[in-house]
Amino acid sequence: MTEETEQLQKLIGIATDLSISSELRAHAITQVTRVGTHEALVALLDIVANEALTWEERMLALKQSERILKSGRQGWWYSLRVRRRS
Repeated sequence: MTEETEQLQKLIGIATDLSISSELRAHAITQVTRVGTHEALVALLDIVANEALTWEERMLALKQSERILKSGRQGWWYSLRVRRRS
């Protein structure tokens, strides 16, 4: 497992742990966005689908996943756009 994957797993664990305060879970959700990988995007969408979390946390995860898609940091997303033009 790479360091980035390990960091992402820890952040996902914090973001979905209901025994942790809502503020810390929200901070973990924003930190998942900083990873900026396909796995981070999938993790954020999983958080959106998690009905145990609060509505605000789920909407934050949705907004953060949109930020990943809009950013140019997604190599796989950018490569899909380039392939379509070719």
